[in-house]
Amino acid sequence: MLITLCYLYLWARWGRRPAALVRATVRRLRASRCSFTFCGAAAQPTGARVCLSLGGRVFCVGESQSIEDLNKWALFLVSPFMLEAEHIAFVTESIWVQGENLQRSSSSSETIVKWSDCCLPLACRPGEPYQLIAEASVDDFSKLGVAFMEDRLQMDNGLVPQKIISVHLQDSTLKDLKDQGSNKQAQILQPNPEPSLEIEPKQDIMEHVGKDGPKVLGQEPKQRRGSASGSEPAGDSDRGGGSVEHYHLHLSSCHECLELENSTIESVRFASAENIPDLPYDYSSSLESVADETCPEREGRRVNITGKAPNILVYVGSDSQEALGRFQQVRSVLADCVDTDSYILYHLPEESALGDPWPDSCLLLVVATSESIPEDLYRKFMAYLSQGGKVLGLSSSFTFGGFQMTSKGVLQKTVQNLVFSKSDQSEVKLSILSSDYVYREGPGERLSLGKLQGHLENEDQDRMIIQVPSGTHGGEAVLCQVHLELPPSSAIVQTQEDFNLLKSSNIRRYEVLKEILTTLGLSCDMKQVPALTPLYLLAATEEIWDPLMQWLGKHVGPEGEIKSSKLSLKFVSSCVSEIEITPSYIPVVTDMEAFSSENFNLEIYRQNLQTKQFGKIILFAEVTPTTMSLLDGLMFEMPQEMGLIAIAVRQTQGKGRGRNAWLSPVGCAISTLLISIPLRSQLGQRIPFVQHLMSLAVVEAVRSIPGYQDINLRVKWPNDIYYSDLMKIGGVLVNSTLMRETFYILIGCGFNVTNSNPTICINDLVAEYNRQHKAELKPLRADCLIARAVTTLEKLIDTFQDQGPSGVLPLYYKYWVHSGQQVRLGSVEGPVVSIVGLDDSGFLRVHQEGGEVVTVHPDGNSFDMLRNLILPKRQ
Repeated sequence: MLITLCYLYLWARWGRRPAALVRATVRRLRASRCSFTFCGAAAQPTGARVCLSLGGRVFCVGESQSIEDLNKWALFLVSPFMLEAEHIAFVTESIWVQGENLQRSSSSSETIVKWSDCCLPLACRPGEPYQLIAEASVDDFSKLGVAFMEDRLQMDNGLVPQKIISVHLQDSTLKDLKDQGSNKQAQILQPNPEPSLEIEPKQDIMEHVGKDGPKVLGQEPKQRRGSASGSEPAGDSDRGGGSVEHYHLHLSSCHECLELENSTIESVRFASAENIPDLPYDYSSSLESVADETCPEREGRRVNITGKAPNILVYVGSDSQEALGRFQQVRSVLADCVDTDSYILYHLPEESALGDPWPDSCLLLVVATSESIPEDLYRKFMAYLSQGGKVLGLSSSFTFGGFQMTSKGVLQKTVQNLVFSKSDQSEVKLSILSSDYVYREGPGERLSLGKLQGHLENEDQDRMIIQVPSGTHGGEAVLCQVHLELPPSSAIVQTQEDFNLLKSSNIRRYEVLKEILTTLGLSCDMKQVPALTPLYLLAATEEIWDPLMQWLGKHVGPEGEIKSSKLSLKFVSSCVSEIEITPSYIPVVTDMEAFSSENFNLEIYRQNLQTKQFGKIILFAEVTPTTMSLLDGLMFEMPQEMGLIAIAVRQTQGKGRGRNAWLSPVGCAISTLLISIPLRSQLGQRIPFVQHLMSLAVVEAVRSIPGYQDINLRVKWPNDIYYSDLMKIGGVLVNSTLMRETFYILIGCGFNVTNSNPTICINDLVAEYNRQHKAELKPLRADCLIARAVTTLEKLIDTFQDQGPSGVLPLYYKYWVHSGQQVRLGSVEGPVVSIVGLDDSGFLRVHQEGGEVVTVHPDGNSFDMLRNLILPKRQ
């Protein structure tokens, strides 16, 4: 048996092809916290044991290497910075190679492996060598290593890998970074896109390497410029202009591994050759063909990077409080367009722009200042462009290539109509705030332009957006003289009409920005769908908790579950991490004392909920597929007096009317309320009114607050909440089921409270009201407004049950947007009709020009307010 095991070891050691050997070695030895290194033979770390040599490159095993201080790396993931279980952390060292030296022979038949496809980047340090910390599964780490050994590993942007070494990230380091991640402002305002690196080796396992020793991580000590704004942590030894000494990690022998290998070899030396079994030779040359079937597939990547740090640097002129405010505006709008888990946005101070090698790690330079750019800095920007860099100018003084900026003061801070041509030649028309400059070509200039262009819809068709190529290495810039970076709430506008125009064009402003960013090489794909979270069972009153627990005890199954056709709810005292959360299986935590959320304050909800029945029992989730499905298994079972409501911060599969999706970002008040209505009641005979009452309840919830009565929220037939008659701010979806003599109704509702972009929210209206009327109304909260809306709905339903439609229609007509409106039926050539009101069942009544009154049903018609059409249902 011993001989067989020894032979198996030797066969794995020397008989298999590189992919299988590397993977098996990493899997076998990773628990011993060895460090694995792939490098050139000449750079083999002292004392490391070579496991594989191939074409001048080696795979070595040595003693564990630790990184104890990541504060001075540029982090890809601001928060959280977490190493996934069973993954390997490693550092890739690369050098920058220009142009033709980078090209690989096209005759190679070997499969290219892209670095970014096999790992999740965590942090970087630009410089020479360029260093990237990443994490990967054992299989993917092995795949990278074998591709490196066989010269098939591809990075990007001129980076050529020179070494890969696994490292151990200290638990204390990860904890510190996680704690720091809560202070995002400090991370955002790091002024230096190339933080210095300092890795403190453990003295008992690593030693400093002199200038003749092998260089593994780091470079020779050198002088370095200080940080301009000094936002690095206080007490750092390299603050200011002093020198920084970098340490090189040194791999020593891994005695445990060497002893194991030596003892195995000694055992085989004394074994009889007759006992050695025949084993097949593994002809596999790729990792995929030998991967275990039990290994989980690698999850999708969040970080959109191909070997170069995903830094977006923002230059806003000389250091001042005004400049920092401008940086925050620009950062905010860019963060709405790109995934901040994929790109890092840094402020680039003037001193750092002049002194630091930021072009090495910059995917996009954003210039957003009207100040004149100093000549030496202008040359730096142009050099970046000539090397293939990308620049976005936002109402800035930066221009080149023969284009001149001409002042046209009449345009300054005015709202203008812009016609923007996209790369596919389609056009976007929008209202935008203009600067006082336009672009003109110099005398006799006939300049090459890209496809992106924008001009004002005026007599001169003033050119406001241009795409300008630069050099022969793919450099280009998109320069704008309209304020794409300014949201309407921050824009200096004089009139309510200008605010309305800008806010109505806000979605198209983002469309233009995303088109520009995509053209400049960034990804503006939808951000990663957030992971589902458990539900929390909460009570709005103390007295209802015990009856609820008693009811649950009688109705949950043996495994603590309540099942429905759509999902299973598993009730647990606390959420344990091993429970997998899926759209069809969600744990419900019943320990109220363990509940906390930044986005939902139970006490605020309780203070604003003044109901007899509605909304007393809460199922709350930070992230859930849709609140409409959460109550499915409870709606016919739970006593109605308990008043069930589901509330979420975000939905991943929100539903609207028909097949519409309802996008649910953070800041949107999202809920589904369960109510029951007797069939033979006033409302039971007029169920279409339910959606109108819910829309009205949301509007009244805001406008009934003292001081907020003039916030211009309105209802739009059949189920929408609007700002004036301009923009949708929320909607209602009602599902009803009749059982015996009772309607069981799920009322789904979502409305924007704090999420200003890309459309509009209630707090935008509050802020604009304050500006117009010199008032000081406070912003509103989603938890407060959900409770107030539920309270108002219960009162409206009680009134309706007592008085019928006449009891609520006066308030409904007070807030609806359709008074006196004339619309066309069917098409732009259809008959003109005047909207009269609602009929006794809640359907819309319109008056035709001959005296006939027509009823329009919401379930068969669409009302397009923007075109003033009512479209009848198609058969």
